[in-house]
Amino acid sequence: MAKDLVFEIGTEEIPAKFMNRTLEQLKEIATKALLENRIGYKSLETYGTPRRLVLYVKDMAEKQEDLETEIKGPSKKAAYDNDNNPTKALLGFAKGNGLDIKDIYIKELSGVEYIYGKKHLAGMDTKEVLKTLLPDILTSISFPKSMKWGNKSFRFARPVRWLMPIFGDELIDFNKDDIICSKFTRGHRVLSTGEIEIDSANEYFDKLREGYVIVDQNERREIIRRQCEDIARENNGKIIQDDSLLEEIVYLVEYPTALLGSFEEDYLKLPKEVIITPMKEHQRYFPIEDDKGNLKNNFIAVRNGDDSFIDIVRQGNEKVLRARLSDAEFFYEEDKKVSLEQCVEKLKYVVFQETLGTIYDKTMNIMNNSSYLAGELGLEDSQKTMLNRAAYLAKADLVTNMVKEFDELQGIMGREYALAQGERPEVAKAIEEHYMPRNAGDNMPGSLIGAIVGIADRIDTISGCFSIGIQPTGSQDPYALRRQAISIINIILDKELHINLNTLVEKAISPFVEKRIIKDEPSKVVDDIMEFFKQRLKNVLLDKNYEYDVIDSVLKAGLTDIQDSLLRVKELSKWKSQEEFLDIALSFNRVSNLASKAESADINTELLAEEAEKELYDSYIDVRSKFNKAMEKKEYDNALKTLMFMRKPIDHFFDSTMVMVEDENVRRNRLAMLKAIENMMIRFADLSLIVVNK
Repeated sequence: MAKDLVFEIGTEEIPAKFMNRTLEQLKEIATKALLENRIGYKSLETYGTPRRLVLYVKDMAEKQEDLETEIKGPSKKAAYDNDNNPTKALLGFAKGNGLDIKDIYIKELSGVEYIYGKKHLAGMDTKEVLKTLLPDILTSISFPKSMKWGNKSFRFARPVRWLMPIFGDELIDFNKDDIICSKFTRGHRVLSTGEIEIDSANEYFDKLREGYVIVDQNERREIIRRQCEDIARENNGKIIQDDSLLEEIVYLVEYPTALLGSFEEDYLKLPKEVIITPMKEHQRYFPIEDDKGNLKNNFIAVRNGDDSFIDIVRQGNEKVLRARLSDAEFFYEEDKKVSLEQCVEKLKYVVFQETLGTIYDKTMNIMNNSSYLAGELGLEDSQKTMLNRAAYLAKADLVTNMVKEFDELQGIMGREYALAQGERPEVAKAIEEHYMPRNAGDNMPGSLIGAIVGIADRIDTISGCFSIGIQPTGSQDPYALRRQAISIINIILDKELHINLNTLVEKAISPFVEKRIIKDEPSKVVDDIMEFFKQRLKNVLLDKNYEYDVIDSVLKAGLTDIQDSLLRVKELSKWKSQEEFLDIALSFNRVSNLASKAESADINTELLAEEAEKELYDSYIDVRSKFNKAMEKKEYDNALKTLMFMRKPIDHFFDSTMVMVEDENVRRNRLAMLKAIENMMIRFADLSLIVVNK
């Protein structure tokens, strides 16, 4: 008969941001452990609140499945003597594995006959297996930050206070560092009194609910969402949706109750983000807006408890927010008294990185990089003027009181102060946008100027760090260089910008070369950065569901222009599904295989003697001209169509001509022609890397 298992790990409050991944990990660990231990079940889920991690397995088998394994023994030759009697080797094998001689059999393996036997292992009672399995699951959980607590032998995010493993109605009692296993759990810290006894696993959720704990995080999420939406609607508004905030609140409460609070309307004169940031980032409140998108002087907080004394709780939340907004108002008014020009001067005394210099130094680098990009992208003079101004003011708000207090507002306050001080709207917008995307899923810069400043800023950070030997290693990436490279790639692809990345990197490292702080040869640093971008671009394209061989084929041809690489990947992906293209890919594969043996690509036409090689040469000359024109115009469909004309001459050449002949000059010349064809082809992609399934 199957039984349910509940395994509750009771802790001090685990950080909310750890919970989602921890519950996923607990599910993965438990699923693997039950599979390896041959324990069947109907379903397995994990649940969590701030004070508990819960594994719940429904309809778990009471016994392990029996195991029958085939065991390989000595060779037949070693197992029997000349009179066909068992040797010591065979007898020892049988005795050691609990086998009867009559049960052994012979099988051939790689041409040699060996002795085999089947060993039957009866399944143990599940409750006995769980005594070892559950503590292993407990100690296998890892966290972004953990430590050993007290005299415990394992690491955990917070101290483990109790363990409650119940299988059906039986306690699975084991000792792990003197943490007591019992049938008792704990309810809500305030609303529940005393411990709660769980007689059987199937009453676990109901008993905890009576103790003011909603164990299922999905249920808590929906309760919070519904309560907040109802309150907002009743007050002629709607909450500003923020899934990450909702997810955090889910793991801050065990019994959620939403409530409406308010603040003085005078604070609405502050920029919208100045009000929202303390609400969300510091107090975990949901802001409310009207149907026109205007912020209302209300918020919704979620209490960890019921509605008892709700007015007192509301007043407390309003008081805390009022203090936050009062501070924000003071900082805002004080900051407006100082020009952004003055703020830029203050950046001379703010260190970005001890070797690379100050944020003022970084600002100068951003301006230089932006100026180069403006030329590359053909900006008009008026755009260049706005770009230069935006690059100069981009980091000015970092020394404002508001950003020092609320660092989430960097860029946003730069925009607000720029507008207040009469800067052009395009400049103000670019100051904010150069930080975009701030994280995965964030918006891209809306303006070209914002995009350019964002690229210029990030390429300076990447180039500076690589120049002084600070590169990502393993999981270590203190300056988030991987994320910054991905942001550059996504901005370029979003805006469809054609930029010579190699030249941009050379430009970006030049300040560090001039300061003589670069740790390696400039060419080596450039190569390292380009390889770094190549790997990031590959990951971005894989996320866009392009096939790995198509990506590798294009990137093997070199990375210079990121947008151009995407265009070639797109075109090659279309062509790959066509039968005729697969034929030419196979033909070029034959070319590449021998081209690697060539010493040069210089063809001596006087040495072309056979008809097939002359035909191939004439075809190459004709196709090369058309192919190069198509490549220059980025007409990649035409470029591939042009290559198709090479297939028959290539196949005819290989079918009728010996390349590796004894005559050294002829051999070199034929290899040189193949190398020349490969060099032409690889301007688009290395087609030899395409996986052909025929």
